[in-house]
Amino acid sequence: MPSPVQQDPGQPRMRRSLGVKDGVAIAASSTAATTSIGIGMGSLAAYAGRQTPALLLLAFLPILGIALSYARLNRTEPNCGSGYTWVGRSIGPWPGFLTGWVVLIGNVIFMAYTGAVTGSVVLQFLNKLGLHSVWGLRLDPSSTGISTAVGLVALVVVTVTAITGVQSATRLQMWLLIFEYAVLLVFCGYALFIGDQPFSLSWLNPFDIGSPQALAQGMVIAVFIYWGWDAAFSVNEETRNASDAARGGLIALVAMLGLFLIGALAFQRVMSTGELMHNGPQALTFLGSSLAPEPWASLPLAALICSAFASLQSSVIPTARGALAMARDRTLGPVWQRLHPRYGSPAVGTLVIMALAALLAVLAVGIPKLNDMILTAVNSIGLTVALYYGLTALACAVRFRSSLRDGVVRALRDVVVPAASALTLFGLGAYLVWDYATMSDHFEASPDNGWFMLLLPALFLLLGLATAAWAKWVRRAPYFRTGRGTDADALTLPMDGDAGAPLPRPVES
Repeated sequence: MPSPVQQDPGQPRMRRSLGVKDGVAIAASSTAATTSIGIGMGSLAAYAGRQTPALLLLAFLPILGIALSYARLNRTEPNCGSGYTWVGRSIGPWPGFLTGWVVLIGNVIFMAYTGAVTGSVVLQFLNKLGLHSVWGLRLDPSSTGISTAVGLVALVVVTVTAITGVQSATRLQMWLLIFEYAVLLVFCGYALFIGDQPFSLSWLNPFDIGSPQALAQGMVIAVFIYWGWDAAFSVNEETRNASDAARGGLIALVAMLGLFLIGALAFQRVMSTGELMHNGPQALTFLGSSLAPEPWASLPLAALICSAFASLQSSVIPTARGALAMARDRTLGPVWQRLHPRYGSPAVGTLVIMALAALLAVLAVGIPKLNDMILTAVNSIGLTVALYYGLTALACAVRFRSSLRDGVVRALRDVVVPAASALTLFGLGAYLVWDYATMSDHFEASPDNGWFMLLLPALFLLLGLATAAWAKWVRRAPYFRTGRGTDADALTLPMDGDAGAPLPRPVES
């Protein structure tokens, strides 16, 4: 079938120069293990207590099913739109559009709060250097306002590096990853041996989690913590081989499981549950100071700074390219598909995304405590991530349903595992929606208020439906007639040493 939109051959083109290593760097940086461990373990402990390691293991099972679904779909139809393209073709254009939409909005929210987290980490570092105030202004890392102000500078820096192209960004991210993982493994490994909190096998038992509500809430947060490995699939048009993107995402996901388990066990060997919850975004700093004297105690904080910057940079890469895929189908405006004439990156879309993230970060200053802002963002994003992951896995089960006749192994790989993973995430999301709707009798801008926690995801979906309606009936996007996105191989992309060669069309199996 001909593609609905063809790229003008006179326009700048995206460069196809990335490999497996680059995919791993993008996926690992987007997942941001050091940041997730540093600020996420306290949030998980609030719901799972000492069973946080068990929760991480349990959440990995549906996420692995989702990752295998991505890999299967990507082998048949590599496309930087990933879930947006696959869901639109397999299930329908409206669910497909919402898949792309929640990825776009979720990443903008993530960058908004991660900008503030980055600011907080920088302030912690300045405090360690003895700088506690500037011109009478207290540099408080727990303050949303001052952390956001510093984080806005970080957003500007990563915008510049993201526009100059994915390859230069991944080179920087790879070195940052090597440094931060080395620090993380040394300190967490040391904590496992010398921590004074006694280890218990109950830490690995999910049945010891207090209530179904705590289990569901903790699972959604754990799914959010794993979120980001799929960023490797967003650079298909810039990857030399589509299978490299799948391998990069899967390698990063398995590595994240190991790092998260080591981090969770190490934190619990050093801190009680109360200490872990109290320290919140400063938990990794507390760990460093508990294990080593200065200046070595500041190394975990330096690793956290690297992770925060890398996750900001790597988050804008899949977001801008997902918007590019939607724009070339005319479901979003043409501004999103304008490529930089020198670097071949979607520069204008990158600027728009960062501007939206900065605006949202400024609006979030109304939540005075950084911990509360993080919980609000994580809960909101967690629900939307569960939705689009579930839709993508369901698309895999629907597209390859004929595999049910091709033997047990193919049926499990292509249909049963994807469907089970999708239903698990849909079930978790539905339970939490019901729980949020019934837990409060008034509205309050607080992460403890169910109506407030439902408000943000509901607004995202309603705004997405309105945008989809505009694309269908005003912009008359062909995507809403066919459910198919523009094929990645329909675009003329320069290869290394072969600037004019079109890509081979993948064969569906």
